[in-house]
Amino acid sequence: MSSDFIARLIGMIVFTIIGVYWGTALGRVANASPGAGTFTTEQYAFTIGLVGALTGLVITPMITIRPIREIRSALTRISAQSLFSSLIGLIAGLIIAALLAFPLSRLPSPFGDFMPFVGVLVFGYMGVAVFGMRQNDLFAFMGSLTGRTIPSREESLASNWGEGRTILLDTSVIIDGRIADIARTGFLPGSLLIPRFVLNELQYIADSPDSLRRQRGRRGMEVLSQLQREPSIPVRLSDIDVEGVREVDDKLIILARQLRCPILTNDYNLNRIAELQGVTILNVNELANAVKAILLPGELLAIRIIQEGKEYNQGVGYMDDGTMVVVENGRDMMDREVTVVVTKVLQTAAGRMIFARPEDKNGEH
Repeated sequence: MSSDFIARLIGMIVFTIIGVYWGTALGRVANASPGAGTFTTEQYAFTIGLVGALTGLVITPMITIRPIREIRSALTRISAQSLFSSLIGLIAGLIIAALLAFPLSRLPSPFGDFMPFVGVLVFGYMGVAVFGMRQNDLFAFMGSLTGRTIPSREESLASNWGEGRTILLDTSVIIDGRIADIARTGFLPGSLLIPRFVLNELQYIADSPDSLRRQRGRRGMEVLSQLQREPSIPVRLSDIDVEGVREVDDKLIILARQLRCPILTNDYNLNRIAELQGVTILNVNELANAVKAILLPGELLAIRIIQEGKEYNQGVGYMDDGTMVVVENGRDMMDREVTVVVTKVLQTAAGRMIFARPEDKNGEH
């Protein structure tokens, strides 16, 4: 059973008891001087108890589970340094408010009655705000007392800029395998977060009775193991979950919106659905197309023709990044490396395609 359902049951029971007691009290008052259509005490207790049960069933998650989820989600987005500084500021503010409570209570009525409470609110807020804004100075001062140098926020971001951002990983991008090479280059500005439900789906694929799916799942496990062994790649496994949602893609989108972080994937459907909901997507396939070499018509290119083309007398070769090069009149140059002149560059949904023709021996293009 989910925590939402348990909270509804407990709330229903509590509000039912309150409704029964309230209904009994109202019934006794009403029956002190009963009229012709006056309900009995038991009828009052039953009716208001039923209303209390329905009320508890509806509003209990709104006043218990959902606020706790929002607070927990907000706390996950705050750094430990900010939380610690705010806590110290709150304690300092409460101490100042306690010292001023007696003088404030000596003010003329009615100010002396509520000013101590106002002082607690004002100085508590000021302590949290001031210590939160000066947290770097606070940690630098603590470091000077202990003899340890604590880097400032700017120095910390400069030395380890990958910890300043969180990137959610989808199951498909782990299975794809290219994420390990991309992360190793240092072009991913953030720590990689892998929720437990993504890991469970990956394990389910690795245990699949289908041999192809099983191989893909095990490759994903190996890629994940490589990422964890890399000291320069911050990888975190988290038990964070989204309750009330079963699909992994839906959980990722909701979690990305809560954490305000992008999703790294190569799943086309997840890409489109997430973009419609305002979630930032980092697509590995788009990155692969973006880093391919850019050639302009008229440039020379050395290519090895390895197969025939679809049209008459065409030859086909491939660049190092996998881009297909279609060479006119290249059929007779099979298994040879030739210099060709780019005539047209075509961008398709499947990627970039280059059309070329052999270089003129006389140097004319």
